[in-house]
Amino acid sequence: MSNQKIKKAGGAEPDEFEAQVAQELLNLEMTSTELKASLSDLHITAAKEVDCGAGRKAIIIYVPFKLQRSFQKVQARLVRELEKKFSGRHVIIVAQRNILGKSYARSQKTKGLRPRSRTLTAVQDAILEDIVYPTEITGKRTRCKVDGRRVLKVYLDGRDQANVEGRTDTYAAVYGKLTNKQVSFHFSS
Repeated sequence: MSNQKIKKAGGAEPDEFEAQVAQELLNLEMTSTELKASLSDLHITAAKEVDCGAGRKAIIIYVPFKLQRSFQKVQARLVRELEKKFSGRHVIIVAQRNILGKSYARSQKTKGLRPRSRTLTAVQDAILEDIVYPTEITGKRTRCKVDGRRVLKVYLDGRDQANVEGRTDTYAAVYGKLTNKQVSFHFSS
């Protein structure tokens, strides 16, 4: 029954954790009157649990790119309910995106360059936007350290500071796991 809430690429079977997340989504759809209508058409493609250091864990839920806008409409309520179910873990919803390499060649019918939205940097920027949603990013700076490391400084909207401040460490850890880039979050005034 919970398999209707998760559709993996190629029809693969979901693992135990993904099935558990899908079951919780199904339970929310059945029990919550305010989420029932909006969750009926939605499904996820994958879910994984990542370690954020200091004994904390986060759950990343991957959704199809075409359903991302629908998920964002109910994301605040959905995340709040899922965090109650998975106590002590932050829940982050990220759209499933494809990265096409530089040597990408289109078929003969559709000539042209690879879409800009499929480049590595565009996908990584979009993942960052997904992670911090519904907070807006107001600025980005890349800091190059003396030893050659790069740290991306991301400035978030100061109005959301009270809601997001406890989650910035989780955001940084999740972004680091997904992209292998260091990031630090600050709030603009």
